Amino acid sequence: MVKVLVAASIVWPLLLAGTTAARVNHTGGVGAAVVYAIGSRICHQRPERSFHTDGVKWPVCGRCAGLYFGAPAGAIAAVIALRRRLRERTRWWLAIAAVPTALTLAIEWSGAAPVTNAMRAASALPLGATIAWVLVRAAAGRFESMEYTDVA
Repeated sequence: MVKVLVAASIVWPLLLAGTTAARVNHTGGVGAAVVYAIGSRICHQRPERSFHTDGVKWPVCGRCAGLYFGAPAGAIAAVIALRRRLRERTRWWLAIAAVPTALTLAIEWSGAAPVTNAMRAASALPLGATIAWVLVRAAAGRFESMEYTDVA
């Protein structure tokens, strides 16, 4: 299962970029349609919140792209770290990694400042990496418990 997760974390962002490139070159066909259909099930795909390459909208929005492009780093780091016995503080790492995304959401929803697609994507990178780290470590059975048991 670990190998499948790592492979998927690498292949999916490549499919997103490759599908967009194929559509730019008018060679996407059925494969591109499938990737866009999958994207529509996991993302709102709003054009104003999506990256565009040569006028072609990506299959997912900027924030989702950041999550997916961050995932390979976290998955690969988790595999490298599997050889070590680490004391996990999963909830804390996830909370910390979510801060940049939460900040961009708060700024965006409050109207305090404009948030660009690049900002959305960059803020989601740490969260994507951390989620992949957690999933790979969990699939490898490296979490004794996901429950909080330490009072300090």
